[in-house]
Amino acid sequence: MTLKKRLASNKILLAPGVFDGLSALIAEKSGAEVVYLSGASFAYTRFGRPDVGLVTMSEVAENIALIRDRISLPIIVDADNGFGNALNVQRTVRVFERSGANCLQLEDQSIPKRCGHLQGKSVIKKAEMVGKIRAACDARLSKDTLIIARTDSIAVEGFDSAVDRSDAYLTAGADILFIEAPQSIAEMEIISNTFRNRVPLMANMVEGGKSPSLNSDELHKMGFSLVIFPGGLVRALAKTCEDYFSNLIKEGSNTKFLHRMHDFSSLNEILGTSNLLNKGKEYDQE
Repeated sequence: MTLKKRLASNKILLAPGVFDGLSALIAEKSGAEVVYLSGASFAYTRFGRPDVGLVTMSEVAENIALIRDRISLPIIVDADNGFGNALNVQRTVRVFERSGANCLQLEDQSIPKRCGHLQGKSVIKKAEMVGKIRAACDARLSKDTLIIARTDSIAVEGFDSAVDRSDAYLTAGADILFIEAPQSIAEMEIISNTFRNRVPLMANMVEGGKSPSLNSDELHKMGFSLVIFPGGLVRALAKTCEDYFSNLIKEGSNTKFLHRMHDFSSLNEILGTSNLLNKGKEYDQE
């Protein structure tokens, strides 16, 4: 089933955030139907830096290809602001699609962009973003490659502007709308009531962020079709790293941490090491 057909079903789609081949593989093995390649999580794990526009298009493309080589699930990709103007957006769409992306999220932040739940954002003019959405739709090779239009204008121009921009982005050809960081249930309900019968809506759940924290069932009842949890894994991983290193340095071994770890054998089972080695033997010369 394509991502487009899945979104048309009467069931919300939950997309866990991933940042590399291992996290994507474990998400797939855990039963995820789709993964979300989070730009923030990529910045956190690749650079140890915040999400302030440091990631480049080519770095994301390489990461998409590595994840696509490991999983068969649809991949939704955070494409930031397209890494430039409308022509840059077109190149981004072509490169990401060839690398294995099934859906690209484009936002109307100016350069340099930053995490949608940080202060100090700015947005480009609505007309410029409309052009970017049109450019993205024209550039895709397959109509099954979806374009998510994200607006960050709530924090910059206000809620009414976000709704107005989203309407324009939908008219420009966006397949999914994403109004970032609504600050109340009431705002989320207005978004849903305005758009849910016209286009799939995406919600973003960020632990400790600006939006109310809801589960997928609550969001489904409200009218959302897709929910991402982009940075939850990294927050869990960072906490585990703190606990792991503190224990190791204090105890001098991992003995007291073993109940929170895979051992060598169980990790290799997840990775499929035996299957890969056996596959290699098929090509050994007699």
